Amino acid sequence: MLKLYYHPTPNPAKVALMLEETGLPYTLVPVDTRKGEQHDPAYTAINPNAKVPALVDDGVTVFDSNAILLYLAEKTGRFLPPDAPAARAQMLSWLMFVATGIGPYSGQCVHFRHYAPEPRAYPLNRYDFEAWRHWTILDAHLADRRWMLGEDYTLVDMAVWGWARMVPYILGGDDAWARLPQVKRLLDAVNARPAAQRAETLKERHAFKAVVDDDARRALFPQNARLAAD
Repeated sequence: MLKLYYHPTPNPAKVALMLEETGLPYTLVPVDTRKGEQHDPAYTAINPNAKVPALVDDGVTVFDSNAILLYLAEKTGRFLPPDAPAARAQMLSWLMFVATGIGPYSGQCVHFRHYAPEPRAYPLNRYDFEAWRHWTILDAHLADRRWMLGEDYTLVDMAVWGWARMVPYILGGDDAWARLPQVKRLLDAVNARPAAQRAETLKERHAFKAVVDDDARRALFPQNARLAAD
């Protein structure tokens, strides 16, 4: 049976959505990142990057959420575009746009907006600008199509959904939706799907640590320990 190593953050959430959409049986293995469990040797043997999620499929290990989405789509033959070079090129391009743009810039924007110590004006300006730039590109792309790749719901929409759920937190308030109406439309459409509703309830199965205390900061931001040592 599949094992999903999970925390209720954007990247594991989109893999949970894919698993719920496909109906594949899986076991949920909680990894509480605020307790530092992602650094345990037993987990880094599965995911050397010490991040969540990771997926184990009968001895086959996949890490990086977008790689897992593609792996599961190809495993099941579902939520893929038509088997044609142009369609596959669009799928890979937008999937990597989320992997290398939406995710990293949104994550850094969250860090500098909510967690980084002062001074942070310059890095917040940098990552807020880039996060907005990427989300605006995505919003414009959605203006003349129902889903990211056209008329059909695919793994790329799942990749977007994982982060779109957090847009107000990422970009600094609910008014962000006024500037991203097409992203909000896509988010609402995915949220209406039963699989998304099931994926959202997974976080209720485990008591993940909610407080960002000193121990959590050491687990989440080990680079700050180096600064303190200097």
